[in-house]
Amino acid sequence: MPIKIPENLPASEILEKEGVLLIQENDAIRQDIRPLKIALLNLMPKKIETETQIARVLAGSPLQIEMSLVAISGHQPKNTSRDHMIDFYKNWTDVKDEKFDGLIITGAPIEQLAFEQVDYWEELCQIFDWSKKNVFGLFNLCWGAQAALYHFYNIPKYQLDQKRFGIYSHTVCNNKSILLHGIDDEIKIPVSRHTENRFVDFGELPQLEVLIESKEAGMCLVHDKSLRHFHMFNHIEYDSNTLGEEYKRDLEAGKSPNLPRNYYPNNNINELPVNTWRGNGHLLFTNWVNYLYQNTPFKVAEIGIN
Repeated sequence: MPIKIPENLPASEILEKEGVLLIQENDAIRQDIRPLKIALLNLMPKKIETETQIARVLAGSPLQIEMSLVAISGHQPKNTSRDHMIDFYKNWTDVKDEKFDGLIITGAPIEQLAFEQVDYWEELCQIFDWSKKNVFGLFNLCWGAQAALYHFYNIPKYQLDQKRFGIYSHTVCNNKSILLHGIDDEIKIPVSRHTENRFVDFGELPQLEVLIESKEAGMCLVHDKSLRHFHMFNHIEYDSNTLGEEYKRDLEAGKSPNLPRNYYPNNNINELPVNTWRGNGHLLFTNWVNYLYQNTPFKVAEIGIN
């Protein structure tokens, strides 16, 4: 089933060229089914890139999905035009009376700041609390995952000695989880972060289950069975060139970054990276959509009642 995204969103042209099926408002209305309402709280500075990545992995589901783009109120990103934000995004305060089957909260390049130092931390906490009554399930990515664990359980993040950056091998810990159906036992996943969460802080929280981990990169995917949250610390949604673009930006900014590990063939930046995670990434998000479909109330108004 195609995905319904805002009309004229720049991602539309990109996805159509890739053969991803999109659905228009009039066609969606004619289909006698209730679409899953999924909101994307996009905290990344390059909004269009992230919108496209998330829409791409959600579009693999056979279910109809209506994706809404949400932004922190009054926060204008530096790398996205004001017109784009006005045309395609709603402030959270404008949708807080709505209910959603799913909410995806992205990461943000602020992970080395203390949570309370983030200028929109207070509003993000309000969104987390709002979600308990207005959203059936959350999928939190990278810093968004760390922020959720800190807000709900006071679980800290730890500074790494150096940026963890590249393609790392990961192991599936529980292939019986609905989110991991069909996922390979060992998978490659892009990693790009300066901080980490540690299993030792989960000791008295049995509702937090580690689903994917890496000997080198640490925890990757955690399921909060109590709150119906999934926390993904790494970037299985990334495009083939995302790490490379990030590496080049860091070079231009004079940050002297390490070459991303296991990314460029022969560690040669002139060779095109080989995408070894795309299939598992699509399947992971399709499984999450299926999880929502099987468990969310049929009537949207009933979300959060029980």
